[in-house]
Amino acid sequence: MSASLALPGLTARLDKLVYHHGGKCLPPDQPHAFVYFITIHNASEHTLTLLGRKWVIAREDGTRQVIEGDGIVGERPVLAPGESFSYNSYHVAGGDCVAQGSFHGVDEAKRAIHVVLPAFALRVPAPTS
Repeated sequence: MSASLALPGLTARLDKLVYHHGGKCLPPDQPHAFVYFITIHNASEHTLTLLGRKWVIAREDGTRQVIEGDGIVGERPVLAPGESFSYNSYHVAGGDCVAQGSFHGVDEAKRAIHVVLPAFALRVPAPTS
């Protein structure tokens, strides 16, 4: 099996990150919710189908959580050259951490492709008094 290609012109960016204290709806060991907004843009010459994603959450204590799955928020977007796909989702955490995402799929020739979203910090705001 061949390795996936980091296709020139395929980019992923964090558009916005919002902290949301989830209160009693979140587990006691993960009381912090971070809502993120992402855009994946295809500036390549190929039509792409995004099939899934992988997140690595690095906690301050050195542990990591890996989250993988099919689709992106329940979709498998097809992006022609010049098209973008934007979505929002969230992570829950027990405290400060760093998230890094990647998205994988295939081009029209069924070659495996991927794009990496640069790491971003999830920081719990200091309590206000």
